[in-house]
Amino acid sequence: MSSQPSLDFAAIRAHLATPHPRNNIPASITARACAGLHVNPLHPLGQLKARIQAYFERTGFSTFDRLSPIVTVRQNFDSLLTPLDHVSRRPTDTYYLDDDRLLRCHMTAHQVELIAAGHSAFLMAGDVFRRDEVDATHYPIFHQVDGVRVWDDATLPSVVGTTPKAREEFALAELKETLEGLVQHVFGDVKMRWVDAFFPFTEPSLELEIYFGNRWLEVLGCGVIRPRILAEAGRGSGSVGWAFGLGLERLAMVLHEIPDIRLFWTDEPRFTDQFAGAAPAGATPPVQFRPYSKYPGCTKDVTFWLPPQGLAENDLFACVREAAGDLVERVELIDSFTHPKTARESRCYRITYRHMNRTLVNEEVDRIQADVRLRISRDIGAELR
Repeated sequence: MSSQPSLDFAAIRAHLATPHPRNNIPASITARACAGLHVNPLHPLGQLKARIQAYFERTGFSTFDRLSPIVTVRQNFDSLLTPLDHVSRRPTDTYYLDDDRLLRCHMTAHQVELIAAGHSAFLMAGDVFRRDEVDATHYPIFHQVDGVRVWDDATLPSVVGTTPKAREEFALAELKETLEGLVQHVFGDVKMRWVDAFFPFTEPSLELEIYFGNRWLEVLGCGVIRPRILAEAGRGSGSVGWAFGLGLERLAMVLHEIPDIRLFWTDEPRFTDQFAGAAPAGATPPVQFRPYSKYPGCTKDVTFWLPPQGLAENDLFACVREAAGDLVERVELIDSFTHPKTARESRCYRITYRHMNRTLVNEEVDRIQADVRLRISRDIGAELR
């Protein structure tokens, strides 16, 4: 384990609420930042993270799981070679605190600073934040574990050649072997396959898929760190390294057969008690979630003319989330219409409300729906129909 500073959660949340023209962090995100689900040994995310951590610490990896979620634009984007016009930089996709600070979109945001500090084999785990769609597999806060391994002239095995290509091939082979071992450690003996991918900060880049539950599933992305990133982190020209990243919720939902991502945030004992008795690094075999209820959903439609500047759907999803919180299960476009004379576009979205632990009453949903309509008109500038 690595020595880590303790986080002042109250101070972080106070920073997130600081007024600024560019601050688009809603109260619901501020309240749940730094919840620490990934370090809770009684929580399925904490147990999965502990299992991953145990696998890597056998080979000398350090773990950083208490890093502040507030990072700079340089950390989150520039140091990782993210293009200036990349969609992830837009405020429709990312939570900004001000012009230079934001809530990290991925744990990779800490990669360069930790390499520059002299760390060569480490994990980074924590909560990450993205403005996203509303359904059973997406939530604006989720958790990631990223890993990095770096070698230089003094630590590379002597049998590795001195050319950049030889070192890249060594790192890629070592990466594949390590991550295939991780998958076996977590999922057992499963079929695996490598798929070519693209990430700005690695080349070559790959995704690892497993055959689980009668289908192929992507479990992580990875690749060889681009030399420019290592150079900017202060490593010599002969250095080489690899990096990977995985989402804890995504894997836990598959591993435990959890049907809805909102369940990770519940305090309902019928959920939490199922995992409380698991081993600290996760039970073997993993606990299979037993559904304890299926309360009926309630659907409401909202129709509106788009504002003149158009609509970024993540803005709509944010309006619904702020009004309904975890009562919203899904938001989906069911109809659109363009007026033949004015060319104005009208859309109709269907919102599904469902409480995980009780039956909703219509009057309660009506109040929430009225708030949703108010926010769409006020915050987006749409004309309700």
